[in-house]
Amino acid sequence: MVGMLRIIGTALLGLALTGCGYDGHFRYPCQDPANWESAECKPPLCTVSGACPEDLVGEDVVNGTTTEETIVEELPNE
Repeated sequence: MVGMLRIIGTALLGLALTGCGYDGHFRYPCQDPANWESAECKPPLCTVSGACPEDLVGEDVVNGTTTEETIVEELPNE
């Protein structure tokens, strides 16, 4: 009985600790859209380290465009 409680307690503790790693911050300053206009996130400063927003999140996200076609499936009216 004690062994079973110990296993269940360990599993619950492990499950509770899995959500403790996220602090809501960006890994690189130039990933944050609020910093995209700062000098450190604009070429030529960011190209040396590869930390330009285009390199980190992609040109489509930075420019607000997408190259993928959006497929909309029409459902019949019932």
